[in-house]
Amino acid sequence: MADIPHFHRRIAVNIYVGNLARGVTEDELRAEFEAFGQVDSVSIIKDKFTGEARGFGFVEMANAEDAKKAIEGLNGKDVGGRALNINEARPREDKPRGGGGGGGGNRGGGGRDRY
Repeated sequence: MADIPHFHRRIAVNIYVGNLARGVTEDELRAEFEAFGQVDSVSIIKDKFTGEARGFGFVEMANAEDAKKAIEGLNGKDVGGRALNINEARPREDKPRGGGGGGGGNRGGGGRDRY
């Protein structure tokens, strides 16, 4: 990629879309964003056990300027009866998975019946 001039490089922007109504489909969400430019991907996050939409998703747009216009144009827009909450997605934080440590439940301290 070093030989491609910087103005020809594509920098995709990942956009967080929150407060999605349950009935909104990925195709409908794509159509909303395509009004502002090229959409590379759309993903509505679903519960892994029930398969139901969790009320948020991500849209990846090919152009940063188009993404900015989409964020400004769609944030607060009513889609499916709910006002969208849209902003540039933050990078995912690596969180430790399972294994030792990790609190859970009520483990001592602050008990009412301790004398």
